[in-house]
Amino acid sequence: MPTSYSVILAVSGTHLINDLIQFLLPALYPVLKTQYALTYFQLGLLTLAQQITACILQPVMGLYGDLKPKPYALAVSMTVVAVGVVMLATAGSFVFLLLAATVLGIGSALFHPEASRVCRMASGGRLGFAQSSFQVGGNTGTALGPLAAALFVLPLGQISTVWFGLLAVAAVMILIRVAGWFTNHQRMMQSAGAQRKWTSQLPRKRLILSFAVIGALLLSKFVYIETFKSYYAFYLIDRFGLSISEAQTVLFLFLGALAVGTFFGGPVGDRVGRRKVIWGSIVGALPFALVLPHASLWGVIVLSIVVGLILSSAFSAIVVYAQELLPQKVGMVAGFVFGFAFGVGALGAAALGALADQIGMQQVFTYLSAILFLGFLTALLPDIDRDLNA
Repeated sequence: MPTSYSVILAVSGTHLINDLIQFLLPALYPVLKTQYALTYFQLGLLTLAQQITACILQPVMGLYGDLKPKPYALAVSMTVVAVGVVMLATAGSFVFLLLAATVLGIGSALFHPEASRVCRMASGGRLGFAQSSFQVGGNTGTALGPLAAALFVLPLGQISTVWFGLLAVAAVMILIRVAGWFTNHQRMMQSAGAQRKWTSQLPRKRLILSFAVIGALLLSKFVYIETFKSYYAFYLIDRFGLSISEAQTVLFLFLGALAVGTFFGGPVGDRVGRRKVIWGSIVGALPFALVLPHASLWGVIVLSIVVGLILSSAFSAIVVYAQELLPQKVGMVAGFVFGFAFGVGALGAAALGALADQIGMQQVFTYLSAILFLGFLTALLPDIDRDLNA
């Protein structure tokens, strides 16, 4: 079937809204830390509460969608996100902030695996392009988070986040239309007899090893990125004396680089192979990440942009690569990749937040780049084009 660009654009746009709203919580951290006298560890717990729900629920929801597709699941997910952002705006204590973070995480967990599946359905065979387009929407939303914080949330305070609930309502309306396309697509596929059962040609042990390696690669990428999302502003304030608004602007540049890098990773993977993109991404970012903690302010800014561009190109390739390993369970695989990525990133951010309370944020950023050495495990991944088509 031909590529449905309108559906991919709609899902990517709602991904932007979801991830913009999800980032309102870490964007508020400088305010919340002062207002509620929170430690770095408590901020890490908020990240953990938001992301661990995604880690647990996304593979489950992905598998459920594989077995029983629900066209309106995406609209329901954004409804939950709308409730979560209202709770965030009105929370008056750390406990209620924790609860709001959890609800936001549940909404995100419902959204990602089903949205990834819909983009794959609409891809017309351009799997990397569709996945990258989906991801760039989310990364753009995340990149806009610091700007939204600097322009609206920080000047107006925590309660101002309630207005972002209107964006979630708009996303619900868009996703109701997508649900209609989903239903028609499923009907056309069934009429054409296009439902096919696929099984991986790799041995079970090779599959287990491959997914273990993918898990390690996701750990290296997302612990690094989530640490930047949660603490980069604090690092810049602590080391260079920037104001909160200045630090949020620099964070926007890093997150914008993530969005740009994500877009190119998928189409390049379609042309040269996912494994090569994964290799070049995580290992390619390593030398720049090693130099970053020792650079001047402008050097840090430039290096963080370079690292963001290179490191982010891997994610779309990893998602599609993993789905090609188990093409009969694309929803479950997408749920695993998204869920594990979010969960391990949140755990790493919480652990490094606790470490920062003991040794300082500058030291944490000095040691952080070492985790990218896990990228060399890419050598253990099978070459799908060679091994599955041999």
